[in-house]
Amino acid sequence: MPTAARLMAAFCVAITAYFISLMVMPLMPESTDFGYFIPVNICIGLGVGWIAMGRRAGRGTTAAINNGLTGMFLLMLWGIGVQAINEMVRLAMRNRYDGPFEAVVAIFKIGAEYAVIVATVPIGIGLLVGTVFCGLLTEFAANRWP
Repeated sequence: MPTAARLMAAFCVAITAYFISLMVMPLMPESTDFGYFIPVNICIGLGVGWIAMGRRAGRGTTAAINNGLTGMFLLMLWGIGVQAINEMVRLAMRNRYDGPFEAVVAIFKIGAEYAVIVATVPIGIGLLVGTVFCGLLTEFAANRWP
């Protein structure tokens, strides 16, 4: 059921995903071709906000901040996972893996490498600010427009 809280959560997490994506891009090697990196992350943000955060809104300020933490954790988890799968498929098309099991294991290796690259203080601060921002705005929308 569409609600104002779901719409606000989706919009806020998508904006946060956009800015975090812009912060991640300089951290990657220069030869990286980003392609649909930002639009994919924005779509992940829309989905996480709508599904995970929007339905848990309206439970108070502390729950709103916790809801934001959950949303940002899921955003990073799904973002790293989808980008790792994308990289694995790119490498698989170049016949870098001997079999499907090796390709699946590579998803976790690539995801761990991406997580280490992304684990910086500026991105952590950006996620923390996004957490509070998204959680409180979602709570405001749930209380203002039920």
